[in-house]
Amino acid sequence: LSMMEWIEPPKRERKANYAVDAYFREALRVSEPKVPKAPRPPKQPNIQDFQFFPPRLFELLEKEILYYRKTIGYKVPRNPDLPNAAQVQKEEQKKIDDSMPLTPEETEEKEKLLTQGFTNWNKRDFNQFIKANEKYGRDDIDNIAREVEGKSPEEVIEYSAVFWERCNELQDIERIMAQIERGEARIQRRISIKKALDAKIARYKAPFHQLRIQYGTNKGKNYTEEEDRFLICMLHKMGFDKENVYEELRQCVRNAPQFRFDWFIKSRTAM
Repeated sequence: LSMMEWIEPPKRERKANYAVDAYFREALRVSEPKVPKAPRPPKQPNIQDFQFFPPRLFELLEKEILYYRKTIGYKVPRNPDLPNAAQVQKEEQKKIDDSMPLTPEETEEKEKLLTQGFTNWNKRDFNQFIKANEKYGRDDIDNIAREVEGKSPEEVIEYSAVFWERCNELQDIERIMAQIERGEARIQRRISIKKALDAKIARYKAPFHQLRIQYGTNKGKNYTEEEDRFLICMLHKMGFDKENVYEELRQCVRNAPQFRFDWFIKSRTAM
């Protein structure tokens, strides 16, 4: 990061989508764990927020739930943790008391909307997608598509487009975005190190002999300059961003004749 100017990204704000938010907040009871879950109709569809159904579906489901509570005579309990508990209780109860059943047209619309989300994406697919974004960065869609098992590249591309457009509807979006951004910062750091390594090696005709390291006051007591020079040059030669590069580097150290009797460096692990 020291090689480039750091531009602070703007603060992320969650777009409020009340139909979706209210449905999942109540279903998961994210913010109010002490209050028991209110009853829901027995045959409610199993919907996950990462399946990105149309927001209108949640309005219809909410209407269905409220009317069901009205039919069983449900009374909203008061939540002592809320500052205006009585007012909230009154408003929630009024919603139930004023609720109406779904019309035949709305029922038909609901069934149609239930087919318009990513119904074939489960939690495992979603987690693989998030981990792939963390590993490769959000723009490397080809590698991301390869990481999600059982999904074609076209399916992943379509899902990715909707995910980045509507990700603020997810209940856990802060944690998910922090995870992806951590991965992207690691990728940027690797790119910076690779550039620095290329620039350093390019200064010398025979870097294995000529390369000089300016330690300043940071010189550790364990590695010698000869060892450090070998590690830097060999890392560049093998490719810094290659997978298992440190395991291979360890093997090169063990085979190098100049370190035949150097117990310290030969006993180092890949880590």
